[in-house]
Amino acid sequence: MVKQWVYFFGEGNTKDKNLLGGKGANLGEMTKIGLPVPEGFTITTEACNTFYDLGKKYPEGMQDQVQKNLERLERVTGRKLGDPNAPLLVSVRSGAPVSMPGMMDTVLNLGLNDDTIEGIIKETQNERFAWDSYRRFIQMFGDVVMGVKHEKFENILDAKKKTSGAKFDTDLTAENLKSLISEYKQMIKKETGKNFPEKPENQLRMSVDAVFDSWNNDRAISYRRINDIPGSFGTAVNIQRMVFGNMGDDSGTGVGFTRNPANGNKEHYGEYLVNAQGEDVVAGIRTPKQIDEMSKDLPGAYTELLKVYGILEKHYKDMQDFEFTVEKGRLYMLQTRTGKRTAMAAVKIAVDMEKEGFINKEQAILRLDPNQIDQLLHKMIDPKAKEKVTRIAKGLPASPGAAVGTVVFTAEKAVELAKKGPVVLVRTETSPEDIEGMNIAQGILTARGGMTSHAAVVARGMGKCCVAGSNDIFVDEKAKVLEASGKKYREGDWLTLDGSVGEVFEGQLSLINPEVSGDFAILMKWADSERKLGVWTNADTPKDAKLAREFGAEGIGLCRTEHMFFDKNRIKTMREMILAEDEQGRRKALAKLLPYQRADFEGIFEAMEGLPVTIRLLDPPLHEFLPKGKKEIEEIARDTGVSVTDIENKIESLDEINPMLGFRGCRLGLVFPEISEMQVQAIFEAACKLKKAGKGVKPEVMIPVLGHVNEMKVMRELVDRVAKETMEKTGVKVNYHVGVMIELPRAALTADKIAEYSDFFSFGTNDLTQTTFGYSRDDAGTFIPKYVEMGVLEKDPFQVLDRDGVGQLVRMGVERGRKTKPGLKIGICGEHGGEPSSVEFCHKIGLTYVSCSPYRIPIARLAAAQAVLKEKKG
Repeated sequence: MVKQWVYFFGEGNTKDKNLLGGKGANLGEMTKIGLPVPEGFTITTEACNTFYDLGKKYPEGMQDQVQKNLERLERVTGRKLGDPNAPLLVSVRSGAPVSMPGMMDTVLNLGLNDDTIEGIIKETQNERFAWDSYRRFIQMFGDVVMGVKHEKFENILDAKKKTSGAKFDTDLTAENLKSLISEYKQMIKKETGKNFPEKPENQLRMSVDAVFDSWNNDRAISYRRINDIPGSFGTAVNIQRMVFGNMGDDSGTGVGFTRNPANGNKEHYGEYLVNAQGEDVVAGIRTPKQIDEMSKDLPGAYTELLKVYGILEKHYKDMQDFEFTVEKGRLYMLQTRTGKRTAMAAVKIAVDMEKEGFINKEQAILRLDPNQIDQLLHKMIDPKAKEKVTRIAKGLPASPGAAVGTVVFTAEKAVELAKKGPVVLVRTETSPEDIEGMNIAQGILTARGGMTSHAAVVARGMGKCCVAGSNDIFVDEKAKVLEASGKKYREGDWLTLDGSVGEVFEGQLSLINPEVSGDFAILMKWADSERKLGVWTNADTPKDAKLAREFGAEGIGLCRTEHMFFDKNRIKTMREMILAEDEQGRRKALAKLLPYQRADFEGIFEAMEGLPVTIRLLDPPLHEFLPKGKKEIEEIARDTGVSVTDIENKIESLDEINPMLGFRGCRLGLVFPEISEMQVQAIFEAACKLKKAGKGVKPEVMIPVLGHVNEMKVMRELVDRVAKETMEKTGVKVNYHVGVMIELPRAALTADKIAEYSDFFSFGTNDLTQTTFGYSRDDAGTFIPKYVEMGVLEKDPFQVLDRDGVGQLVRMGVERGRKTKPGLKIGICGEHGGEPSSVEFCHKIGLTYVSCSPYRIPIARLAAAQAVLKEKKG
């Protein structure tokens, strides 16, 4: 039996999204619920994938099914493709299972040729409309299907406007357009060596091929990589009867959202153009009007559209992004999909829809992408800084947040210069080809385009600050100059954008941190009521600890003590200790460092009062604290009285071929126990002092880079001994724990033995990934991106926990550790602790907590809650 490759609208629904693509599934669903959808059919994503598998050949039966569905479309519309008297014109659009706005190709007005154009003229009695539609079709088909660059058509169009005295496209007469079409066809022949295809059946087949091919164009591949969309999804192809918004002042086209995608407010959000086709709105070429102005321009269609707002939300129970066309006063729905939104809007919509009874709290929690939460934690312009400057331009607040960077005018330059510092991408209007530059830029500024333009939609999806459609600026992309407020800004000049209100400022304005409050706090409270995993933080200073606590941290899972030694006043003493000839000299220098360490720990314990603080003993090799240049060596020689030669000899003796696997971590504590003794003494003197002052303290001492149980035995004895001595000396008793950082495969494999001497485990997955893969994190950047691109690795294992390898060691460590100690507390403190899919894995294997950087805490809290809810749903 031949597989079904083609579905007529209404045969599928939203449950078939993976098969029919988001667009096709929703067109079928809207048809079923009675919305006015122009008839059509969908070629499945499976057909696309099979097309590639067969070396770009259609699967068996697909062409026959396309023909049968085309004949059905002709019957229900009373029109026929290629019929000069009653021509059927169709659109051919892509439609992946996940929305990829502007990344793939579309062809409109297909079916026009030198014969059918006469039928359109006769039927509509609107010669200019007919020739304009034909002009658009040839331009789009020539670009998308035949590979002629878009600007070549634009150059001919601009020349025609100039010779005709036309300011806008709409000023061109029918005769102008007719001659323009002739010039277009000549140019296509010159560029491709082929004639423009007159037969509609050839136009259709070539267009379907082009849409399939666009699944793997450069911009689609980049978008999938940036947004983590599998290449195996494929795209559907939707073939749909054309309706025309460019038939005069009683026609139009637009894009709407059932709620404001920037802030989440429930309002009639959207834009439209009178006498235009859909591409005119999203391309940003003409400035559109706000949706409520339709009540004057197209009153009947506006009344119908307001009903559609309610029907869509009631049916889909989520904010929808839809496209519509009005043809001679009649409204048609061309598409709906779950609308992309900023994190601010996502939170508000989820909380509001729970209040309105559309969804419950569990559904509200699952609505949010945890990674998107990062947008809410972006910095904002300091109001005090704003008071002192005058804005140079105002535009549309297309995507909230603030951005500071140097001006660049091309996506390529953005990628290049972002390596040296933050950049702001400035364009007349963005296009899908700008995707890489938009991804790397801190913010985006455009001179044209509305709130639903390419720049706005993509920026919101990425969480990038964006100011769009600023009439106050002029961008000369050839000269690479931005003009605003009478001044010229060139590449390298600094700008600050405020995407929340659409303002542009000259220079570098200071930014401030946001707060977790309002709807966000409500949603986080719901998430906390569901999650089982604790969420701790990696913090080395009281400032970071305080911030983490504000974001909901329940403890510190990693406090790195080595960061405390790089202060310019302390580094000299640290070097004095390293250069000492014997233990006595080292202890003398360590005695000077003790007060610094104690003060550090006092500040952190105070900031985290009542919560556990896990302090990792010195981890890096000693040579990292020594100077590299001759000038610095000479300065140290003067400060310490040690000769330059002796210092150079010491540096040479400590130099390691592979320091990551060298003399570091607990190995330092075993060979030079005085270093660990000083640190433990500082920890417990600080803890005892605060407890004596009535503060709640919960110190946890963590031993790093441990691979053998005998190392743990020695270090456990050292910590317990110094802790006891310190508490006896101060007369204060403090409860504490001693544990191990598992970052070597052998530690995971022998976790049952190590657990005998440990109160807790914390998996340091940064180093565990390095030692499991044999990749140096500092050097792997030269090949890992290529590995991901080639499919050798699905993800960068330093960003997303490798479940099959590193994850199995973690799982093994958990099982073996708890076999010895059933109640063993186990966490993770590598960078993976704030990555949503890694958090889900930690939940599945029964970890006690995850620890991450302060700004990732809300992400981890939400991801941990979602892990519970997904588990409930199976």
